[in-house]
Amino acid sequence: MSEKEQSSGQEAANPVPGKLKKTIVMVGMMGAGKTAVGRALAARLEVPFLDSDHEIEAAANMTIPEIFARDGEPFFRQKERQVIARLLEEERGILSTGGGAFLAQENREVITAKGVSVWLKADLEVLWNRVRHRDTRPLLRTADPHATLSDLYQARVPLYAKADLAVVSDGQAAIETMVDRVLEALKARPDVLEWK
Repeated sequence: MSEKEQSSGQEAANPVPGKLKKTIVMVGMMGAGKTAVGRALAARLEVPFLDSDHEIEAAANMTIPEIFARDGEPFFRQKERQVIARLLEEERGILSTGGGAFLAQENREVITAKGVSVWLKADLEVLWNRVRHRDTRPLLRTADPHATLSDLYQARVPLYAKADLAVVSDGQAAIETMVDRVLEALKARPDVLEWK
């Protein structure tokens, strides 16, 4: 089989499933896979991938840890609300949000009104395995980062459970499998994705 035949076979295996009518907003804990899965989902649907943290960093010309250090978390959360509202208004695509974004009722309301929230539901040990070697998480810069992550997890899960859809992120599935899981969950929402 030629390379060209293989590539067209791969395209046939993963055709664009349909037309996106509302922004899909990836929510969940740090390390759940929101960026990786969101980027792959955007590629599959042939729509833009947006990242609220990246947009905040670009606007501030600073990293998120630098914003936290200089201006504090309340300032960051205010900017996050503004950016999420703007992105939902301006462009339809896949939006990855920071782990704390969905905690704010204002964010949950605007996401529900203008998009659909998809919670990547990972258990604590999966999250810990993914984040423990990174120092880019300002909330984990504590004496006991595992305990901090555990506390955040316990506090946040009840709010993530308010998401429109939940998809299990078990730490085993490949990114493309996770995309398939998200698309399967979206079949319950024809207002979001118009299937071909």
